[in-house]
Amino acid sequence: MDMTFDFYLPVVWAGLIATAVAMYVVLDGFDLGIGILFPFARKEADRDQMMNSVAPFWDGNETWLILGGGGLWVAFPRAYAIIMPALYLPVIVMLLSLIFRGVSFEFRWVAKPKHGHWDFAFAAGSTVAAFCQGLILGGLIQGIAVENGAFAGGTWDWLTPFSLMCGAGLVCGYGLLGATWLIMRTEGEVAERGRRQARTILLVVLAFIAVVSLWTPFNFERVATRWFTAPNIYYLWPVPLVTVGLAFVLWRSLDRGGTVAPFFATIGLFLLSYMGLAISTFPLMVPPNVTVWQAAAVPASQIFTLIGVVFMLPIILGYTAFVYWTFRGKVKPGEGYH
Repeated sequence: MDMTFDFYLPVVWAGLIATAVAMYVVLDGFDLGIGILFPFARKEADRDQMMNSVAPFWDGNETWLILGGGGLWVAFPRAYAIIMPALYLPVIVMLLSLIFRGVSFEFRWVAKPKHGHWDFAFAAGSTVAAFCQGLILGGLIQGIAVENGAFAGGTWDWLTPFSLMCGAGLVCGYGLLGATWLIMRTEGEVAERGRRQARTILLVVLAFIAVVSLWTPFNFERVATRWFTAPNIYYLWPVPLVTVGLAFVLWRSLDRGGTVAPFFATIGLFLLSYMGLAISTFPLMVPPNVTVWQAAAVPASQIFTLIGVVFMLPIILGYTAFVYWTFRGKVKPGEGYH
């Protein structure tokens, strides 16, 4: 087979998986954020309004997690075989948390008025799932011990100050997404509380972004080499500058009473941070040594599954757009879809 084709096929698959993960982080991030903010709403009516604002979307949003994980399994089986045993515990806890959160979505309404335990399951499941996703991200960024193409580390290698910091940062980031979603999609006290929360959380998120931006190049030589050596530094320096500018836009839109702009500015912050991580790691699929080409399945397997994605991806995108268009508009107090 042509070597150029062999070179670009894993890159295409890496791009698809990266897109699926980005879609999941943005779309499922705001409804996880609703769960993270749930304990701060004391009134039952406010909690109902918060859940109703994401009720039509939350289960479809998780489609992207399946696409990302399934794509990793079929297109990069070597990476999957290394990452899963290395990060087994946070992955399992994350999946269990998502299950509890999903069950609470359905059971909370039918259990009323004795539904306090489902409120707890929704808030705890959302928070723990977000924290575990940050642990997984941190564990992957800091690197996984690999020998002879297999995981060679210990059970708790992922548990480090860096991964814990990433977990806390992602919880705050999802909280910001949730708060700005409430500003855009609700009215009344819920929206106003979301605006107040968004101001505070934005400052915390910016602090985490700054810490990660300093921690990674100082502790991981491969990251410092990517960002601070010529010629990379000449065309990568605008990334942090644009991030600061977007944070300023978000803050101004919160102060000026914007409803749509804060949410999309927050998405922009997430995407810029995600792009920064991609710049720091690509072409590594499993840092610090396994590249996308080393981890890739045979070309025939990649092509076979890529044909399926070509047909399914437009359907997923179309369904997502249809649902968001159908349930557009603000959710007022007392309204809902349950």
